[in-house]
Amino acid sequence: METEKDAYLNNPMIDENVKYWMALKSIEGVGNALFEALLDRFGSPAAVFDADRRALAAVAGCGAKIADAIVSFRDEDGILRRLEALERMGASVITIADEAYPSLLRNIFDRPVLLYVKGQLKKDDIPVAIVGSRHASAYGRYATDKISRALALKGVAVTSGMARGIDACAHRGALAARGRTLAVLGSGLDVVYPPENEKLFSEITEQGAVLTEYPPHTQPLPHHFPSRNRIISGLSYGVVVVEAGEKSGSLITARLAMEQGREVFAIPGPIDAASSRGAHHLIRQGAKLIENADDIVEEILPQVPLTASAPPADAEAGGEKQSKDASAELRSGGNQAPLAEREKTVLALVSHDKIHADDLIAGSGMPAADVLSVLIHLELKGFVVQHPGKYFSLTK
Repeated sequence: METEKDAYLNNPMIDENVKYWMALKSIEGVGNALFEALLDRFGSPAAVFDADRRALAAVAGCGAKIADAIVSFRDEDGILRRLEALERMGASVITIADEAYPSLLRNIFDRPVLLYVKGQLKKDDIPVAIVGSRHASAYGRYATDKISRALALKGVAVTSGMARGIDACAHRGALAARGRTLAVLGSGLDVVYPPENEKLFSEITEQGAVLTEYPPHTQPLPHHFPSRNRIISGLSYGVVVVEAGEKSGSLITARLAMEQGREVFAIPGPIDAASSRGAHHLIRQGAKLIENADDIVEEILPQVPLTASAPPADAEAGGEKQSKDASAELRSGGNQAPLAEREKTVLALVSHDKIHADDLIAGSGMPAADVLSVLIHLELKGFVVQHPGKYFSLTK
């Protein structure tokens, strides 16, 4: 006779692999480090559940109590409810074993073994985080909107935490520029926090992605947000701090960014404003003072890997840096450096005379965000050069 657990494991509507990943991560005491240690020892979450107590307890950090919890796991219904919630939302689960897992995040300490995602993560995203005070001033909102719009127009994916204040303003600036934006939550995907950002949540999923390491039904508890901050910085090439008090959570994000080897930027504010103290402290500690988006892009461009194939998002990353000679040969019909179709479409519109980005968008028939993303990749590869005022021409 089939048991309840057998029925759960044999449900053809549920991805077999994901069920085990979610079940193992749901066990109290199984954090990201122990999860990976168990994977190293047994090969897969399914194999972990098949292991005996003695073998489990022998894994460093596990012990008898957690081993007993794994062997006696019986919350199949809870996992099914979470999966059903994800299905209703049209969300997905990405594990560290998946190719779609963000490459920058893969390299941080205590990386999340699971990500719950609504929207689309793209392999060619160039994320930069913008964070700051929940109690943003008019100046802070203005500066954030200006920087986030400009970054989005350059093809950068603006990343933040969808909190009140600076975070929400950063997302809205990117959306207004029809660019990509990524939001990292401190709750489950079905618990929008703060609740007034429900519309923003929906808009972000259409032009980017909302993601979290917390499963459905998880409430936004205070201790979730420092953990969320490591993902915001870990996803990004750099973190921009706008308006932060001396004990702001944004300073935690900046500290984590430094520990992760990311660039840290700060926007200076009025010298007599308490909200300026955090950013000014970071500048004294070595953060880069910025006045515009170009200051950020110039710093992160050397870190962005050159790819043989830009969008679409499922294209394989790879390829070597192209020399100017190879670029010239390709433009004249050579085949040493094959380009993606969207790159070819945009490059065909560029000449040695300057052309505005708006004209390239109109001529290509592609979405603005896609054209701008392609342009930044073509610039990285040495095919085009950008001039002031969003004009482009072929590299001489």
